[in-house]
Amino acid sequence: MAIKNIIFDLGGVVLNLDQDKTLRAFKRLGADLDELNHESSLFIDYEVGKVDSDFFLHTLFTHLKGEATKEQITQAWNALLLDLPSFRIELLRQLKKKYRLFLLSNTNTIHIDAIYGEYGKEIFEELFEKIYLSHEIGLRKPAIDCYQYVLTDANIKGAETVFVDDSKINIKGAQEAGINTIWAKEPLDKWFGIELKKTDVLQIT
Repeated sequence: MAIKNIIFDLGGVVLNLDQDKTLRAFKRLGADLDELNHESSLFIDYEVGKVDSDFFLHTLFTHLKGEATKEQITQAWNALLLDLPSFRIELLRQLKKKYRLFLLSNTNTIHIDAIYGEYGKEIFEELFEKIYLSHEIGLRKPAIDCYQYVLTDANIKGAETVFVDDSKINIKGAQEAGINTIWAKEPLDKWFGIELKKTDVLQIT
């Protein structure tokens, strides 16, 4: 069956990230995010919109015993966000001529506000037919119902769709939902320039 649609992850695929920068930034403030993640559901709750930014920041503020300001916490939280290369935007524009493009991201209000503030929401609305953000739809990858939600809402078929993500566990979830997948171990431009020519999945030229 011919591929008609591509669902892209945002961070690590379209937008460059360095998660270690946020981990290091919080360690400088006196918090171990990995440890906190194991002890609490705060990060997942924030990603699916169960708690708002004020609650999220206040919880981290309390965890740090008030020794860091909310501004410092926000800066540390956003430290992982790097850049959105212009040539990657152009690649998406070229893909949009042949395929319906969608965005599906596990994210949160603070991160997406920073991204939109830096690049403008309009550029993402131009590139993608619809944007699905975990904190807005109340679902996150790799849960199968997250992918099923997108397929139903967009009125597209899994067999006619490719999902691109840099996380192996997210790829597995999409496969279980009946979607074709590409595990993007390289940034978007490198992967589409090399691997798709090898696999001949989407006929990118």
